Amino acid sequence: MQFHHHGYVSGDPKIHPAAGVGIDRPTELPDTVDVLVVGTGPAGMIAAAQLSQFPGVTTRIIERRPGRLAIGQADGIQARSVETFQAFGFAQRITDEAYRIVEMAFWKPDPEDPSRIVRTARPEDDPTQISEFPHLIVNQARVLDYFAEFMRNAPTRMEPDYGFEFVRLEVDDDAEYPVTVTLVETAGEREGRQRTVRARYVVGADGARSKVRQAIGCSLEGDQANHAWGVMDILAVTDFPDIRRKCAIQSGSGGSILLIPREGGHLLRMYVDLGETEPSGRGAVRTTTIDQIIAKANAILSPYTLDVRDVAWHSVYEVGHRLTDRFDDVLPEDVGTRTPRVFITGDACHTHSAKAGQGMNVSMQDGFNIGWKLGHVLEGRSPESLLATYSAERQVVAKDLIEFDKQWSTLMAKRPEEFEDPSELEDFYVRTAEFPAGFRTQYRASMLIGDATHQDRATGFPLGKRFKSAPVTRVCDGVPMHLGHHAAADGRWRIYAFADAAPAGAASKVARFADWLTTSSRSPLAATPEGADVDAWFDVKVVYQQDHTAVDIGLVPKAFLPSVGPFRLTDYEKVYASTPSADIFGLRGLDRDGVVVVVRPDQYVAAVLPLDATGELEQFLAGFLAPTRTVQAS
Repeated sequence: MQFHHHGYVSGDPKIHPAAGVGIDRPTELPDTVDVLVVGTGPAGMIAAAQLSQFPGVTTRIIERRPGRLAIGQADGIQARSVETFQAFGFAQRITDEAYRIVEMAFWKPDPEDPSRIVRTARPEDDPTQISEFPHLIVNQARVLDYFAEFMRNAPTRMEPDYGFEFVRLEVDDDAEYPVTVTLVETAGEREGRQRTVRARYVVGADGARSKVRQAIGCSLEGDQANHAWGVMDILAVTDFPDIRRKCAIQSGSGGSILLIPREGGHLLRMYVDLGETEPSGRGAVRTTTIDQIIAKANAILSPYTLDVRDVAWHSVYEVGHRLTDRFDDVLPEDVGTRTPRVFITGDACHTHSAKAGQGMNVSMQDGFNIGWKLGHVLEGRSPESLLATYSAERQVVAKDLIEFDKQWSTLMAKRPEEFEDPSELEDFYVRTAEFPAGFRTQYRASMLIGDATHQDRATGFPLGKRFKSAPVTRVCDGVPMHLGHHAAADGRWRIYAFADAAPAGAASKVARFADWLTTSSRSPLAATPEGADVDAWFDVKVVYQQDHTAVDIGLVPKAFLPSVGPFRLTDYEKVYASTPSADIFGLRGLDRDGVVVVVRPDQYVAAVLPLDATGELEQFLAGFLAPTRTVQAS
């Protein structure tokens, strides 16, 4: 964490000075805003949190509830999400309070006595070590709390506006604020009163029954699996030995349980198989009582018993898989001819079973994706055409998610005798570990993802996939760290220059690249607005092949040692060296002749280029930088 560059900070360094719209931010919901986010679920909160980093953008997030969420239904936090939390500054704190999944147990009928269950396998949760971050279980409400804190501490001083329900919207593309939104107040002295808010853009994060989705003419299309599950968060006493371990349990009498230990050491969640449902009588299963769910759980767990002492929450649901045909308000026939003004995220666009632990995780990546893009357009960094990439990118991800979840939920609902291979369920769990962990996403070539001409120069950083961090050593102080952990959710692009073999100070490709960065009018640094720090839009870092003791920081090019803040202090935290025991060049397949890796604000690899391919880098950047940029070539 860096601070003091604007003067001595004696308080909490996570609290940034108020700036822009955060100075004297009105407590009342204003009549006009740049972005109105509807819903304080995971997708809405991360979108608002990202937008809170843009001081000149007025963003408000509304919620029909009168206050914060107390009990969240989602709880699975995949490693990709924890990587994202690192960028928002709370990965370690939420890890400390969460339950950590390191392995999963599989229980099946005892072949000698099918009335009893026995443990048959206990594989690692992440056998390939795909991430340095863990797989966690924690109440969704706590995730929202952390995003709320991030927003509150941001320059814009953002806070949710509780007690407002979305009613309808109308779009007039010719208006200064094209989206007119009608709201109704749901709490307090003015309950029932209607309000009108005009916005440049609206983000609908209002769940599976989204009124924003309905307002733009979208619907969730898909099917029901005609299979019901009871889910309960409970405090219980049991003789089942794996009660504090994630388990898939299949009984000989039919029926399954997915057991998820919860944070705190005592709470646990059970998804209890309630069996097939008749399409004609689908509503009947919803009358299943908590006592019936507990009784079913005890039958599945035999010979073990479950004595439930307290029920924090329970529900009954039927598996369904649904997806919208678009994630914004642009009709298919209008694609390329008008700018989207309304976007939908999370459960408003895709619904599926809860058992793969994907809903909250995929929803947050929806919100992260649209958040930085809206910020860039509204700040004038990028053209409005950037916004069309949101639906194009995220709909593909949602479709892949639903296909995966269909396979997983079908396997979970099978009776043991229906499997051709007794180990099919656990084999699928291990084989597909990359997908539920959140790392299968790979965006296609677009204005934001370059072509793969030079991919062989950085094979460990596949284009369109998330930037997989690796150990490095900070040169200025010898501190070992992960390169990707220094990338905050501040809306900046990252440019990593992996140096050729020459030492700092010698004539080299990385030295010539640094010179181009500081002298060319087509350099990304030249796009920085007058008066801002030179790295305000593009955060440029260098990684040398030598051990940190062999890098003379006094000879490092100034492009990697920028002057920042009103006192023009030198930022020393952009210069890194390879760590001999975990060489990033070897770990990530980096060309020893040097390579540039460009990473988007949401942590996805956008371009891989040789150090001397500055013309290609210029061409790539021109695709998403607004043409009317202010040149600052210094």
